[in-house]
Amino acid sequence: MFQDLPDGVAARLRALKPLLHERVLDTIRTVMSAQGRSLTGGQGRGLVLGVETAVDAFVEAAASPSADLTPSRAVFTRLGRTEFREGHRVDALRTILTAGGRDLWAFLVTQDLPPAALYALASALFGYVDELAGAAVEGYLDEQEKNARDWDTVRRRLITLLVQPDPPGGAALQAAADAARWPLPGTVAVVSVDGTDAEHLARTAGNGVIATVIDDATRMVVPSPGTAGRLAHLAAVLAGRRAALGPAVALASARLSYRISRRALRILPGDGLIRCDDRLLELVTGWEPGLMDRLAARELAAAGELREPELETLHAWLREQGQVVAAAAALHAHPQTVRYRMRKIRQAFGATLDDPDARLRLQLALRHRLAGGHRGDATGSPSAVARPSSSTRPASAAGSGRDR
Repeated sequence: MFQDLPDGVAARLRALKPLLHERVLDTIRTVMSAQGRSLTGGQGRGLVLGVETAVDAFVEAAASPSADLTPSRAVFTRLGRTEFREGHRVDALRTILTAGGRDLWAFLVTQDLPPAALYALASALFGYVDELAGAAVEGYLDEQEKNARDWDTVRRRLITLLVQPDPPGGAALQAAADAARWPLPGTVAVVSVDGTDAEHLARTAGNGVIATVIDDATRMVVPSPGTAGRLAHLAAVLAGRRAALGPAVALASARLSYRISRRALRILPGDGLIRCDDRLLELVTGWEPGLMDRLAARELAAAGELREPELETLHAWLREQGQVVAAAAALHAHPQTVRYRMRKIRQAFGATLDDPDARLRLQLALRHRLAGGHRGDATGSPSAVARPSSSTRPASAAGSGRDR
């Protein structure tokens, strides 16, 4: 650290050590007071020890340039960690060190030392202060990173408890919430988001939102989603991201909101924020892959040779609760055309059309089939009802007054 100090300078510095301790501690006390802190607390006592260690190491290095400064660095690395734990800024300790270094230099220039010694001391002193400040910042950032990992762990555990199949006991949930510093709300909504930047999304959303990654997607727990403006703010945070907002539920039912949002993210088309409560029918009918194919195959097995125009007519008739005129308007067809087709349809389905439950199943099956659902039965073989290709479909397929 030192180079070519004139003879006798090291001995002068040793003699000045008590004064150097006092000067630097007075300066540090003043700076800490301006920061609203004192040397009487735990970190203050640590700083006293750090200053004394640092001054002693600096003086000894003047006598022995090869002296090991590792112990001094270690002291300030620990002080940096403590700075983070006590909630201070990353640059607070650097400010203290810089002020102490400057005051030490101001004192040295009054000691009638040779210019060559002052040049060497200045270079060594300010390099030494920078090194100690770097050690403090390193400790601060290490502690910050460790703390972030710890927070992720406790919040992940809390979210896992909320969405697990078996509801946790009240004591276990409260303990997990306390560890995560998360006041338990009365209601929550779970949002599933493409991507794994859970920490960033939670921090951006604010309002007590916590998040973690489960199964390669971010799961956000939104407390009290009914609070005015909360969901609008969330939608703004998630702009440009594909996400699914589960329903607002009681805290004990958080798993339901989680399961719905998770499934919606997987199966529902669309970009941006999907509001599951607005698309429950799609979720119900699409929840289990292949189930609607099976329903369509069974319910439409009686269709026989009916073609797509008849199936479209039956769907419109069911949607309009058996009202021929309303069904004809929906199809842009003549009522007589609808009546003609319904006679053929009744021949195929018979009394089934008079059973409310059967009509509901038929409507769901037709909705699925006409939307382009799978046309095979549960074994994969073609069903009796197939959609005509665009090359063979009549020009009036969209609906005219003529029979199709």
